Order: sequence, then C-alpha cells, then structure tokens
Amino acid sequence: MSEDDFGYDASHIEVLYGPEAIRRRPGMYVGSTSERGLHHLVFEIAGRAVNEVLAGRAESVDVAFTADGGVRVRDDGPGVPFETEGDSGTPGLEALLTHVYAGARPDDRHAVDTDLSGVGPCVVNALSSRLTAEVRRGGIRWVQEYVRGVAVGPPTEAGPASDSGTTIAFWPDTDIFGTSVGSFAAPAEWFRELAFLNRGLCLTLTDERLPAGSRSVRFRSPGGARDFVAFLDAAAPASAGDTPVHPDVIGFAHEDPRMAGIVEAALRWRASPEERLVSFANSRPTPDGGTHVAGFRDGVTAAIDAYARERGLPTATGTDQSPDRIRAGLTAVVSVKLDRPEFRGATYGELGDAAVRDCVAQAVREHLLTWLEEHPEQAAAVVGRVARGTRRD
Repeated sequence: MSEDDFGYDASHIEVLYGPEAIRRRPGMYVGSTSERGLHHLVFEIAGRAVNEVLAGRAESVDVAFTADGGVRVRDDGPGVPFETEGDSGTPGLEALLTHVYAGARPDDRHAVDTDLSGVGPCVVNALSSRLTAEVRRGGIRWVQEYVRGVAVGPPTEAGPASDSGTTIAFWPDTDIFGTSVGSFAAPAEWFRELAFLNRGLCLTLTDERLPAGSRSVRFRSPGGARDFVAFLDAAAPASAGDTPVHPDVIGFAHEDPRMAGIVEAALRWRASPEERLVSFANSRPTPDGGTHVAGFRDGVTAAIDAYARERGLPTATGTDQSPDRIRAGLTAVVSVKLDRPEFRGATYGELGDAAVRDCVAQAVREHLLTWLEEHPEQAAAVVGRVARGTRRD
C-alpha cells in the first residue's frame, strides 16, 4: 500500500516552535491547566532564584502574589545578564525566557530542580499573558517586556540601580488556565521544605491579594532536618499518648565520595505505632522512596540491633523484633544531595542510585549508634520503646 492510498505527505506534518508549541500542549510542560499548573509556574521562576542563593550569589528570595493576579519573584544576586556571556555559553536571562532549553537536568547537589519537562523558564513566559524581566546590574536597571512568550522590544535602560538582582513578574494567561488565582498554601509548603532542606536559605512569601492587607511568611531553618522532624511531630494530628519517647531529635549530615554526595537525616521516636518518614533527593520529594530510604531503614535497624546485642538486651532483630517493629513510632527525614542523581520513572518520585543504599545505611548506623552510646538515658527510652512494641504503659 503506497502513500498515495492514504493521501498523506509532508504537508500534513505541523511543526511548532517556541511559545506556540508550549501553548498548544501546556499540560505536557506544567502537568495541568488547573491550580497545580499555576503553582508550577511559581516554582519554576522561584527555583531559578533559589539556585542563585544556593550557589552563593544571592542571600534571599522574595515571592509575592500581587493584587492584580500576577506573581513577582525577586532575588538580590548579581543580576542575570540578558544575553549569553563569554565562551562558557551559559544562557542569559533573555535566552532562558525565550528558548526551549534542551540541555541536561542540573547535575549539582547544590541546585534545586523544579522543572517537569526539562525546557526551562521559557515555559512560564509562554504561558503568561504578560511577563516583565528586570535586571539590576552594574548600577543600571534594565527592563524587558514579553507578551505570551514573545519580546515586545529589546531590553531598555530604566534608570540607575542602587542594588543588584533580578526580578521577574508574570501574569498567568487566563485563556489557558481559566483563572490566575493560585493558593497561598502550596507554595508556602514548598518554601518551608526548601528552608528545612537547605540551611541558610531565606525565603519570604507574601500575599497582596487580601482585602484586609497583605500577609507575609518568612522561611528559614538553622536546624535543617532536625527542625523538619520537630515540625512534622508538631503538625501531626493530636492523639492520646502520641508523645516523643526522647526529647532530643537525632540528626547528622555525612558526605560519602562513593555516592558523590551527602546525606542528612533526622529522627525521633514517638509513642504511637505509625512510622512517619519523608524523603528527598536534591531537594525534590521522593514519595515513592528509593535507595536512600532503604538505606536509612537498614541503618536504623542495624544500629538498634547492634546496641542491644552489645548490652545483652532482648531487642535484637528476630521473630519478635522485626525491622518494622524497630521503626514503629519513628518520625524521620532523609535527604540526599547528589552530583549525579538517578531517578526511576518519568515522575522522578523514586531514587535509583545503587551505591546510595549502602552509603546511607553505613552513615545512619554509625551516627545513630554513636548517639545511643553517648546518651544512655535517652537510649534506654528508645530501646524500651522497641521492646514494648506498640503497647502503652
């Protein structure tokens, strides 16, 4: 059967480029055209600013929902140049906002990866009815306007700048999303997690849409994963007897060249029977777990087992002392930051690096065993909790 029988030739192939391609199939790039997609636009632009802080080029990020339905993201970094600079080929802001970025996902333990599609911030520009980019650099304030992903004109000088940084404001296109109103809660939850997972990161989220006046929340966590565990315990629904078994939150960070990265973990036992564990890889949630979670659980079981065996206590693993029983009542945060993370599946919800499991297990075992030995009273409470299982006194 020939092509003539179908009446099909090259004229039937439609080729789309740049903003037009993104606007035709927005769900491919931001997940949906519902509120979830709106939130992804915020995460994409805020993620670039957060990475400026994590790279040491900026100190803070301010994100605001504006009264006219827009979103404004400001950082105090050096100001991203509009054009590509030097021989490195690093794209400037104008390229990031207009070109589909076909490069690899960031392989950097210090970078936050928020992108679903791997094409970059140009997705936000294409799906916004209007976007304004302001760069304060070298004492000059530069501004450029875009409409549905297309520049209205070249960058123009808008006067002197007393500071440096980049501000991007965008208005999601209501023709695509139906509304430009996103919730305050989802970005707040993400910013809180980022602050817990990246010590020293300072994020401010402001809602200017409220009739009674704006409200702002500042996120910063000196204690890192330890603060995260305390927050999870405090935020859990109250139940009778669900109290910490020991006052201290156990936490540590450990770098291992075998996995080309670092693991940070924190944990505390409670009186309730449920395990409450959240995990991340390069600040990205891993709801399906992976090798870092398996390694963490291996390490916890090994540490408790070794501590009990050394003291002849009846809590060694066996028929009555399973790993699940040892982890009952545990609140834990496990975060790895890897130079070359390997995920399983297209959603990046499960970490697959084979070397990570053994590295995390060894680190957890060593640090938890040391803590148990240095805190005998709290260790006795933990071992007693494991020995009693889910029974209450």
